[in-house]
Amino acid sequence: MTTRILTGITTTGTPHLGNYAGAIRPAILASQQPGVDSFYFLADYHALIKCDDPQRIQRSRLEIAATWLAGGLDPDKVTFYRQSDIPEIPELTWLLTCVAAKGLLNRAHAYKASVDKNVEAGEDPDAGVTMGLFSYPVLMAADILMFNANKVPVGRDQIQHVEMARDIGQRFNHLFGQGKDFFALPEAVIEESVATLPGLDGRKMSKSYDNTIPLFTSAKDMKDAISRIVTDSKAPGEAKDPDNAHLFTLFQAFSTPAQCAAFREELMQGLGWGEAKQRLFQLLDGQLAEKREHYHQLISRPSDLEDILLAGAAKARKIATPFLEQLREAVGLRSFRTTVQATTEVKKKAAKTARFVSFRDEDGSFRFRLLAADGEQLLLSRSFADGKSAGAVSKQLQQGGEADVRVEGLSFSLWLEGEQVADGPQFEAAEARDAAVQSLREALQPVQE
Repeated sequence: MTTRILTGITTTGTPHLGNYAGAIRPAILASQQPGVDSFYFLADYHALIKCDDPQRIQRSRLEIAATWLAGGLDPDKVTFYRQSDIPEIPELTWLLTCVAAKGLLNRAHAYKASVDKNVEAGEDPDAGVTMGLFSYPVLMAADILMFNANKVPVGRDQIQHVEMARDIGQRFNHLFGQGKDFFALPEAVIEESVATLPGLDGRKMSKSYDNTIPLFTSAKDMKDAISRIVTDSKAPGEAKDPDNAHLFTLFQAFSTPAQCAAFREELMQGLGWGEAKQRLFQLLDGQLAEKREHYHQLISRPSDLEDILLAGAAKARKIATPFLEQLREAVGLRSFRTTVQATTEVKKKAAKTARFVSFRDEDGSFRFRLLAADGEQLLLSRSFADGKSAGAVSKQLQQGGEADVRVEGLSFSLWLEGEQVADGPQFEAAEARDAAVQSLREALQPVQE
């Protein structure tokens, strides 16, 4: 069974060595494992909560997109997109906001920390607190639930947000599911083995501490940064303690076990810190030089990055758009126009088990969908220029037009007279897809008879 994994990266800064070792590299390696369906997105809506500098956000979006691709992320094997390119996400955020309890959001760590800080300073508890900060967990829940992610790799400070997504999704299922769960309940994944790298001063590598080594800076700048790593005062020839040396921790994060063991031994035998820093530079430059060149090529061609991200968004929306249609239907946001052809008693009976529903899309085009007896969407048509064309196709299906169901990966499409006219939903497993195909055939048959 395929496991869907989702990871978001907030676009507020330039990636550094700690980001790469702690999040980017392990996520890319995870995406290459069998049985995994990976979703990676630039969380640029989230960035607006903590940053009001448009230039910084724009630059960060570019740098982070280029970093993931240069690091080895294959956009053909994963779904890689910008949060802001998926309009279904803010709409789902509102649907979830309407079922999320304020008391739940009151307990969010980030909001409570802001309130506690204000109270300690003698200010109004909500001073400086925006609705973006307060409702941040709902937006994160929409990110996760939109694609029914099974696992969400996060730091320990984000576990609560995944748990809130579970609570909100469960509440929606209870209110509107009628025995069907729209949302899978996600699980937070904490990678205990993932490195937390020290910065130049020994504290956690962080932009806020100004102690980072930029990931794809020039070789000269990287070497200069490494030369500033704080070490003890032991001279060459004196034994060093690798377990209490920040430089050794950095070396360990990028070396093989054999390289690490040899470096440890040399430090204990008195290797000078200057030579040790040169060894670290050579190790890092050897691993990152080719990626650095690729990164700068991508940065110099932003239109190529745009094409990749828009293709990723289109891929994501093939899942998001029909799923949101189901959610809108579930909460009562339904079209007034329904097309059910019933010229015989058999067709009237069939209308109770399966029905065609036509609607007008936001871009002015016309579409229809086929709903099963329980309201589950079996088909979503392609766009038609006018209602007459859409109606003609749905009528042809109902009156016995020979429809060809073609399975494509974990979805399927419907063809009529050699032309693709509709698509089925995206499924998580082949068994679910096959069951839906069978339901479609059964639903079409009585409608056509």
